[in-house]
Amino acid sequence: MPSSRREFVRLCTLSAAAVGLGPLAAARFVEAAEGGARPSVIWLQFQECTGCTESLLRTAHPAIDTLILDLISLDYHETLLAAAGHQADAALKQAMHTNAGKYVCIVEGAIPIRDQGVYCMIGGRTAIEILTDVASHAGAVIAIGSCASWGGVPSAAPNPTGSVGVHEILKGKTVVNIPGCPANPYNLLGTVLQFATYGTLPALDKQQRPLFAYADTIHEHCPRRAHFDAGRFADVFGDEGHRKGYCLYKLGCKGPVTHANCSVQHFCDVDGAWPIGLGHPCFGCTEQNIAFTMPLHATVSIDRPMPPDTYAPIRAAQGRVSPVATAVGGAIVGAAAAAGYVASKKLSGAPEEDRLESHTEV
Repeated sequence: MPSSRREFVRLCTLSAAAVGLGPLAAARFVEAAEGGARPSVIWLQFQECTGCTESLLRTAHPAIDTLILDLISLDYHETLLAAAGHQADAALKQAMHTNAGKYVCIVEGAIPIRDQGVYCMIGGRTAIEILTDVASHAGAVIAIGSCASWGGVPSAAPNPTGSVGVHEILKGKTVVNIPGCPANPYNLLGTVLQFATYGTLPALDKQQRPLFAYADTIHEHCPRRAHFDAGRFADVFGDEGHRKGYCLYKLGCKGPVTHANCSVQHFCDVDGAWPIGLGHPCFGCTEQNIAFTMPLHATVSIDRPMPPDTYAPIRAAQGRVSPVATAVGGAIVGAAAAAGYVASKKLSGAPEEDRLESHTEV
């Protein structure tokens, strides 16, 4: 825990700044936290790989202990919970009862609906039953990761379990989607901080994603953008362009159509810790119709070009000269040569035979 109030204020300020909240929001959150108003969080896990939880564990500003002990009250999380079995189930029920209507329900993982949802059961209840029960008493519902947002990996064709996103189950209820594989933990933190501080959710786009994190495409702020504008592309992995940090668009980068803040908010507080920073094209994991749907290295069209609004093609068109063009060009050249010869005769005062001899000698 922070050693002093000054340290706690500093942590709140850093946390707010990391997700775009200003000093006023940080100050208000400090007041709320010191007054014992830490938001209760119930974290559910269904069809997932725990990647989003692992990403959360690696936050540094704030560290995970500060996050779950000082900024929020993580009352239920299967991976981090010390209790098990009946005790874990009791902890869930107690958190729901004590904080009814106020707690934040965070869901990690897709929800299988085929065969009444028997492909994911916990304590004798299906994921559908648990989600519906917990979400019905929550103050806010957040789907973290691409799996919870719209099915992710489990929903990839042929989707044998009928996996869907959380919002497909909770129809008519606002669900904040924070997609990513894994999702950036600071996008989650920003959403929870705003709810805890103001009792409101951030502005959302048409796919229910927070605008502070998903308003722009990766392409707009990519550190390789200058190479894209100049037409400098890596052709194959490991070539000279790839080693020099050229644009990865030709290798299938989905950055132009992927709305996320990965290019400005890297993972694990390590500069360059994101796919493009490590030399691999963006996979488009925050887009429902891109990730786990399109081939990994297939190129995409430019969704919303930024200035300059034209760009070098990745496959330059090869022109050819038609027979007609050749004939026309030949006639033009021949006419120009004849005209030059006639002009030279007019400019010279020597007899014609002298001009022919001079021309022959040359």
